[in-house]
Amino acid sequence: MDWSNFFRVPLDHLPFVVLVLLIAFAVHEFAHAYAAYKFGDPTAKMLGRVTLNPAKHIDIFGLLLFVIVGFGWAKPVPVNRANFNKPRMMSIIVTAVGPLSNLLLAFFGMLIYYLLIFSLGLDLGTGNPRVGEALSIFFGYFLQFNIVMFVFNLIPLPPLDGYRIVEELAPLPVRRKLAQFEQWSVFIFLLIVFIPPLRAVTIEPLFSLVEPMMTGIMEFWLRFFV
Repeated sequence: MDWSNFFRVPLDHLPFVVLVLLIAFAVHEFAHAYAAYKFGDPTAKMLGRVTLNPAKHIDIFGLLLFVIVGFGWAKPVPVNRANFNKPRMMSIIVTAVGPLSNLLLAFFGMLIYYLLIFSLGLDLGTGNPRVGEALSIFFGYFLQFNIVMFVFNLIPLPPLDGYRIVEELAPLPVRRKLAQFEQWSVFIFLLIVFIPPLRAVTIEPLFSLVEPMMTGIMEFWLRFFV
């Protein structure tokens, strides 16, 4: 079997991809856990989730699936909204900081990339070309996957963060209807993700935002260096 055709990325890029995913998933889930803890919910703290240690957040199967098919997950952070003083508002913030953390990672990751490239002289071809290539591969995936996670998690389908935000914003009668729908949520979500015609009219239009966002972030920082 040709394993290079099995994975969505070249085999020699796998170490970069896995490292990027460990960082992206860990920061995303830490952001949820930390925000919930600061708002008065100790649930995640008691379970050891208020940490940047990837081992506390990574779901091995979800990580492997992301590498193989471009879709995966980490362990969800348990949140008890009953511990919040303002449950709806604080729940929205706790949910939103996950995707926003990935957007910030992408944004400042490119700043670090350009600082390294220009400080090492790699932009002028005077540095080690292998170092430049490794940095380009790592930060290329770092930018792409964090933007993908930002966009993907804002899709208003359970169990994604976008759905939780919509649920909290909806009037009570609508929330009750959504609760009935949620029992089928995982099945419906998987159908949408893995059936191309359904994916083409739901998820893929949102993913058309990924490339423009990547380009915008790169161009924003590049203007400070050239």
